[in-house]
Amino acid sequence: MPLRSRKPDTKGKHAAAPELAVPTAENLAAAATSTNGNGAPPKQPARGRGQAPAETTVPRPQPGAASGRQLLGEIIVQQRLVTAAALSEVLDEQGATGSGTLLGEQLVAMGLLDEDQLAEVLATQLGLPMADLRDQIPSPEALALVSETVARDGLFVPMGLNGNALEVAVAEPSEALHQYLTKVTGKTVSLYVAPRGDVVDALNRSYRALADVENLVGAFERTERARPGAQITETSATQDSPVVQIVNKVITQALRDRASDIHIEPQDDELRVRYRIDGALHEALSLPGEIAPALVSRIKILAGMNIVERRRPQDGQITIEVDGRDIDIRVATASTIWGETCVMRLLDKNRQLLKLDDLGMPGDTHEAFARMAHSPFGMVLCAGPTGSGKTTTLYATLAEINESSRNIMTIEDPVEYILPSINQIQMNEAAGLTFATGLKSILRQDPDVILVGECRDVETARIAVQSALTGHFVLSSLHAIDAVSALHRFLDMGIESFLVASSVMGVVGQRLVRRICSYCKVQKKPTIEELGFFAEYGGGSKRTFYAGAGCNFCSGTGYRDRVGVYEFLRITPEIKRLVVGWATQEELRRMAVSQGMRTLQDEAISLIKQDVTTISEVVRAIYAF
Repeated sequence: MPLRSRKPDTKGKHAAAPELAVPTAENLAAAATSTNGNGAPPKQPARGRGQAPAETTVPRPQPGAASGRQLLGEIIVQQRLVTAAALSEVLDEQGATGSGTLLGEQLVAMGLLDEDQLAEVLATQLGLPMADLRDQIPSPEALALVSETVARDGLFVPMGLNGNALEVAVAEPSEALHQYLTKVTGKTVSLYVAPRGDVVDALNRSYRALADVENLVGAFERTERARPGAQITETSATQDSPVVQIVNKVITQALRDRASDIHIEPQDDELRVRYRIDGALHEALSLPGEIAPALVSRIKILAGMNIVERRRPQDGQITIEVDGRDIDIRVATASTIWGETCVMRLLDKNRQLLKLDDLGMPGDTHEAFARMAHSPFGMVLCAGPTGSGKTTTLYATLAEINESSRNIMTIEDPVEYILPSINQIQMNEAAGLTFATGLKSILRQDPDVILVGECRDVETARIAVQSALTGHFVLSSLHAIDAVSALHRFLDMGIESFLVASSVMGVVGQRLVRRICSYCKVQKKPTIEELGFFAEYGGGSKRTFYAGAGCNFCSGTGYRDRVGVYEFLRITPEIKRLVVGWATQEELRRMAVSQGMRTLQDEAISLIKQDVTTISEVVRAIYAF
């Protein structure tokens, strides 16, 4: 089946640039003589990409490849995507630094272009069609012609065979790549241009790390028959052993699928492996139950845990490199009636931390919260269940207030991301360093701002409150349903009500809901029950609703990525009086709403009105009172 071409998408393009003059002749001449076909310095293979053997190394675009074609910069300016002045600055910077970054990649990194726009410009420059990868699945015959290592190195996906013609979707097209594929496959090659992110997603879907797990399971079973009851140890777990390879592949595929957690759960006669993607669990793999003890033992070895102890819960941490990316993994085990279950939280250390402006808070909420974050003293809390984005909000707040004139210190378990010029302390219970003891030591370090990863117990909460009352600005997170219930959590811990009222300045309650996939967004009528919910919570007379139909980019779920839902409770004098008087949660909520607080439900309904998410997702993710 021929690969379908995608029509250019004009949605989301930047506003027309007011200046249309082509950059200076000197800049363009330099670009033409010292750059590749994309109008940028020759690119070296990206760090961490799989490298093909020397005899099969994918050729990169070479200088002079754009000869006879219009330069990329000229097309970008003519299509009013970037001003001539801005492009000249980028070219000057490239010439001065000699970074070797492709012009298009640099423009995307700077936010001047998005990946779709860059792909369309490349297609225009090279006279190639665009590929639509939303619902087309590469054929096994096409994939078999090229190894995964070569495809990842060249950033292309063999999509299908049309007779003797091989159709290839590629992010960095070049004549050299066309000739190389023609030579190694023996086919007539047709190149299609696709955005870089789309190609990476297609590679991750097509070349599955879990593809040969069955063979590894078979090898494990043969080994077990040869050595019945053998205990896996650190010395016996070589990289070639089946269990080691299965663990590596499970982690690799989880990262490629954008999973935040891996759940390894023994059942009656099987071992279930599930990935949490965008907040929802999806079954990824089912293994024979006999492999469960060995698999969990391998993970415990990596995490530095006691593999002999199988009855008590344990915690550990793994640092590993996957696909060239440094990953921290938090590991927690627990004993169930079927054996040890294991949950791994994946933390990508290369992930770009969000700024406070990027969290998705409504304008007035962001303004009020940012103003409070610059207070010289007091306490601000982030409240929500596990996986609601509290740590992301806290880190974004620290980045907002990080100044050389402030001493910022944190006590965390674990330190998820390293922040420059901030003193971060890793909790270590084995060494006697808990949140409470760490917080006491921080107070002797002359801090201006203190971040307490979580107020888990009354001692930590009491010290944090006292710190806020003695001239420090304290940030912390708390497991609670919403902002109002966070205040009652403090009271339930035994913190005096007048101390809570005096120290806490504001509470952010938050959740994460899945976004409708932008690739397969279509009109869809909700059910009668969903419409009733929407109307009950002030949805109004909205008539047109959208949902994701399901495509390759969302793995058929209709959702891709998540967006934050926030409510911000400011502790006003009226709220303080209610807290001191031990008012009920309903009384506190009623007062906060009367003073302008929009609840989680209000903000979620607003996202439905904006067609960002669906009614069913709001019902799933947000507790409705």
